[in-house]
Amino acid sequence: MIAIRRATGADVDWLAELYADDDVDPFLGRPGGRDRDALLEQVERSQREPRTFGRFVIEADGERAGAFGFRQENEANAIARLEGLAVHPSFRGRRIADEAARLAQHLLLVEFEYHRLELACYGFNERAIVHAERSGFVREGVKRKAYLRHGEWQDAILFSLLREDLDAS
Repeated sequence: MIAIRRATGADVDWLAELYADDDVDPFLGRPGGRDRDALLEQVERSQREPRTFGRFVIEADGERAGAFGFRQENEANAIARLEGLAVHPSFRGRRIADEAARLAQHLLLVEFEYHRLELACYGFNERAIVHAERSGFVREGVKRKAYLRHGEWQDAILFSLLREDLDAS
């Protein structure tokens, strides 16, 4: 069974290890903000501002398997941005992220009443691109050479999901 829950202080060390993993880190944006102190501040903010900012743990049969976050991108237009999706390498291949994405979509679009979810991933991250499309996100375009990562300019693939997209599926 896959579940998502808001991260707590007890998860911070595990999150720091997950995001620092050699099989995870190269695929994540913004290398800053993933050390223990930054993650603790994010988890605390997630507790204080539950509808506008979140850090979540993905569990598989009660065991921590991954994480993701969101932030309110635009209050007036009810847009949230998903970020930091990572599944621990030992849990890959089971489509855990797909089920977690559906749970996150329902939470943000239905319960928190966002109108639109957005996400971006590096153009070289084929696994993330396939996951986004398989999870119902619509590819909107490419932000060409938008981010300097690994010493090279990287494209970002942009995706969105609208509340009515959930109703159509």
